[in-house]
Amino acid sequence: MARVLITGGAGFIGSHAADALLASGHDVKLFDNLTPQVHGTRHARPAYLADDAELIVGDIRDERAVRRALCGVDKVLHLAAVVGVGQSMYDIEPYVRTNELGTAMLMQALSRHPVERLVVASSMSIYGEGLYRDCNHLECAADERSVEQLHEGDWELRDPFGRRLDPMPTPESKPPSLSSIYALNKYAQERMCLITGRAYGIPTVALRFFNVFGPRQALSNPYTGVLAIFASRLLNNRPPLVFEDGLQRRDFIHVRDVARACLAALESSHANEAFNIGSGHDRTILSIARSLSQVMERTDISPEITGKYRAGDIRHCFADISKSRALLGFAPKVAFEDGLAELAGYLVDQVADDHTERAAEEMSRRGLVA
Repeated sequence: MARVLITGGAGFIGSHAADALLASGHDVKLFDNLTPQVHGTRHARPAYLADDAELIVGDIRDERAVRRALCGVDKVLHLAAVVGVGQSMYDIEPYVRTNELGTAMLMQALSRHPVERLVVASSMSIYGEGLYRDCNHLECAADERSVEQLHEGDWELRDPFGRRLDPMPTPESKPPSLSSIYALNKYAQERMCLITGRAYGIPTVALRFFNVFGPRQALSNPYTGVLAIFASRLLNNRPPLVFEDGLQRRDFIHVRDVARACLAALESSHANEAFNIGSGHDRTILSIARSLSQVMERTDISPEITGKYRAGDIRHCFADISKSRALLGFAPKVAFEDGLAELAGYLVDQVADDHTERAAEEMSRRGLVA
């Protein structure tokens, strides 16, 4: 079995990936800076981390720390990143420094000491809008919605003649359309890893994660996954804030399925390509807000539809996972309803500081909310 380094390994996805790797017999080393926005101010090892996983506290931008973390490592799962579309639109320098410069530091180290395999976390955000079908049932890539259209509350994508386009599952072949700094970061991470891997003989795979949910997600981070943000609101007796009309469609996948995908990619023989990691099903944001209220037994609190648009947001995007099924042998196992019930159980003993309105006000002050 291999010794695997997981950058960002103390986080939400990293900790579950560590569990999956350990259960498969791998040795696991975690590298994480324990950022306060995710882990709070105690700067202590999270209690949920497996005892058998070694934790090295360090910053992905620190060349010496990265080199030390790579000692004795056979494979690397690169998850370290600052996450969140909204925050990336005004904390531009920290996002670029951590996500792009940090990845460059790791690639520099791997160019000197190549490993057997590299897997990098990419994101569905690189697609921008997902794939669409026009009135003739032909596939098409949609242009971004205009500011004028958004101010009028006309949320759907349209063709040049004003006819509504219908969303369809998005395959890996769809060209990137980068609508936020975060999306730009993730595409840069993906390409840096694939380019470096090919140049130095490191078999490399990029996993494009869709909306990941489950236990251990940071509830006090207003830029984390939407289900965690909604949960934080409900735990504080406040309504989930739903942008636009709530009918935008996304693909939600449980974190244990994502961990299984990471394991499959680390053990696969396929290399130098990207794979979608999603459920293959789509749900509206409004429906998941209502479902969460039900499983948390807070049906007395209805979601608040803001009718506003945030810079960097897209309308519809959900995954075509046929390539991952065929080549990685990946198939989601956790049903959305079961995952949501598990999340509700996890939330019972949790305390969350709700910073959602402060984050929204910050974006509004900067003119990023219309």
